[in-house]
Amino acid sequence: MISSTANPRVKNITLLQKKGKERKNQGLFVIEGRKLLQEVLRDAPEAIREVFVTEEYLSVPAQKEVLEDVTYEVVSENVMKAMAETMEPQGVVATVQIPRYDFDALLKKEEATWIALEDLRDPGNLGTILRTAEAAGVTGVILSGNSVDMYNPKVVRATMGAIFRVPHMYTEDFLGTLEELKQKGACIYAAHLSGTRYYDEPEYNGRTVILIGNEANGLTEDAAKAANCLVKIPMEGKSESLNAAVATSLFVYEAYRKRRNRK
Repeated sequence: MISSTANPRVKNITLLQKKGKERKNQGLFVIEGRKLLQEVLRDAPEAIREVFVTEEYLSVPAQKEVLEDVTYEVVSENVMKAMAETMEPQGVVATVQIPRYDFDALLKKEEATWIALEDLRDPGNLGTILRTAEAAGVTGVILSGNSVDMYNPKVVRATMGAIFRVPHMYTEDFLGTLEELKQKGACIYAAHLSGTRYYDEPEYNGRTVILIGNEANGLTEDAAKAANCLVKIPMEGKSESLNAAVATSLFVYEAYRKRRNRK
């Protein structure tokens, strides 16, 4: 049993929890809790690198059964609290390899819906968007380099496991990536207050990109210019805009609805 917070493996977990740069350098991120562990064991078991549990966690037969084919290390409650990012740890943390996706292959899909996020900053928004993306059958999510880290512990928890199933990538050349998508026949619909059409008017057929901007500032002028069409959501009252995750949900579900109707 590991009982000291000075243990190098324990220190590395806390480093991965706090430092995005370290997650990137090691190619690892941390998950917490039984549900996320079950999700990764089901969808990407080969990605697990280390698992740490408490004796109390193992005392529950159903939880111990999940670990039947998993190598794990038992740690003290004190060590678990040091490793966990949540205030009330569930007794299990694990390190997982950051996934890599073949976006060239994904871009070849004729009927595809992409979400492109420019400088999204809120972890909760990103997690919710990923969950919605999975539910609405989105092909993948593309993020600008300045967006919040997908492997931030708050984002990981908010995805509720979708992080293991929805292809996603960061690009330092966000505008260049949008241009590449257009060259491959994608039509880019930008959520914008100056939109000339409402979000439920386009057919969203073929290769479709839903472009969403920063929570506070919206899309940059250059990103908006890269779009084929500026689209807006009708608004009553005095509100000028919706939460980024809510707006994204409306767009992708409308695209999903149109796709289902065509089928």
